[in-house]
Order: sequence, then structure tokens, then C-alpha cells
Amino acid sequence: MTYSDNFLAEIFESVKTIAMVGASPNWVRPSHFAMKYLQRKRFRVIPVNPNVEEKSILGEKTYPNLTSIPENFEMVDIFRNSDAASSITD
Repeated sequence: MTYSDNFLAEIFESVKTIAMVGASPNWVRPSHFAMKYLQRKRFRVIPVNPNVEEKSILGEKTYPNLTSIPENFEMVDIFRNSDAASSITD
């Protein structure tokens, strides 16, 4: 499925907070780079990863799952393989 640039721009203009499933404290991981990039673009990114021992990633508190985040977020960015994504979206 393909979306127009205008459609995607409208979505990103309305989003302020993104929950990132699979966020990593390891700077060589793609999710770490993406989180840092989004923060620089002034998005608030909430890291979600049950396997992270650190309490925060890039200054944001880490949560074990989406339901444990106590605040609202408008978008979920999933950095997991496609087999794992279905359990996240259910």
C-alpha cells in the first residue's frame, strides 16, 4: 500500500508523542538511531522494551509494554520483526 507525501505529512504534523516498541540503548541499533532522529525533530519518543535493564533510553523512561505507559501517545513505531508485530498490535 502506498500513501501520498501529503497524507503522511498531515499525520506527522498531528503527532507529538510516539511509543517506540523495540527501542534500544545500543547506539548501533536502527531503533536507537531512529529514536534520536525523532527527538531531534522535536517528537517525544517513549521507549518500550521489556528486555532493557536500563531505566531510560536517551533521557526517556523505558516501559515494558504499551499498556504500562501512563500517558497518551498518538503513534506506535515498531522495531521488531514481522512475526512479533502481531502480538503487539492485538
